[in-house]
Amino acid sequence: MSVNLVRYATADGAAWGVLRGDDVLPLPPEYVTTADVLGDGAKLARTLDTAPVRRDGLRLLHPTPGARIVCQGANYRSHMVESGMDPDRAFNMLFTKSTASLAGPDDDIVRPAHVRLLDYEVELGIVLGKSITGPVTVTDDNLSEYVGGFVLANDVSARDVQLPQGQWYKGKSYPSFCPVGPYLCVPDEREVARWRELRLTLSVNGAPRQDGLAGDMVFGPAATLSELSGLERLDAGDLLLTGTPGGVALQPPGALVQRVAGLLPEAKRWELFVKGQARSDAYLKPGDRVVAAIRTDDGALDLGAQHNTVR
Repeated sequence: MSVNLVRYATADGAAWGVLRGDDVLPLPPEYVTTADVLGDGAKLARTLDTAPVRRDGLRLLHPTPGARIVCQGANYRSHMVESGMDPDRAFNMLFTKSTASLAGPDDDIVRPAHVRLLDYEVELGIVLGKSITGPVTVTDDNLSEYVGGFVLANDVSARDVQLPQGQWYKGKSYPSFCPVGPYLCVPDEREVARWRELRLTLSVNGAPRQDGLAGDMVFGPAATLSELSGLERLDAGDLLLTGTPGGVALQPPGALVQRVAGLLPEAKRWELFVKGQARSDAYLKPGDRVVAAIRTDDGALDLGAQHNTVR
């Protein structure tokens, strides 16, 4: 059975605890990093019996301190289709976000002054449970050896930086552009196999924007971890963001408009793109309230909900 861990602010910095109903049971102070709690800490969490504190009195922090963030782009069929891509001819698009973008589940999302096209992307995060130091073959059968936990994340994106400049890292790495948590959900071996059943939802000011199952991924966690293992070392506690369902604010122009735009100089083409997108009221504005959640429909796995206000 899964256990939900939380990281919360204290007078001395931060501490970890185990969520039990409306209470949090503090873990011993020697558990500091995500890797710490995914080892012996997760085992201890299942039998912990410390004095509880009320969850509603705590400021929850993101549960991935120090994690490197690797991301998959356009990895859901629904998102590929709305982006004008063919899911059956896609490749696994990989990029990174800065660790400076990490934010808590209830922190504000801060829109830089020069950004007009601020977008949201609710994503399932896979937290590595052990280091990968060289090429490995990860399959559905051994995936649980590598998955330490599941987290909810929002891959906030400045589309008018990401796309016209061709800079995914820059357009997705501003401070507060990666709210994570509230829970680090540590599943048992059987529950890891249920990742496809996790439902991702996101609303803005109460209006539903995204609703999809993780099973809509084109490249699942096993295939992606196998590919990443041939590229770089991954450490326990590192974070893989696995893409987002359809329903984002970004909506590419129609085929005819794109053909006509293809005849224009590149600078003019992107200028018109930004102007066209700016007419949409789907992009995030200061004061907007973004609520994201991930859980299975039966509630057996629940990664919690984020409540972020755009500033």
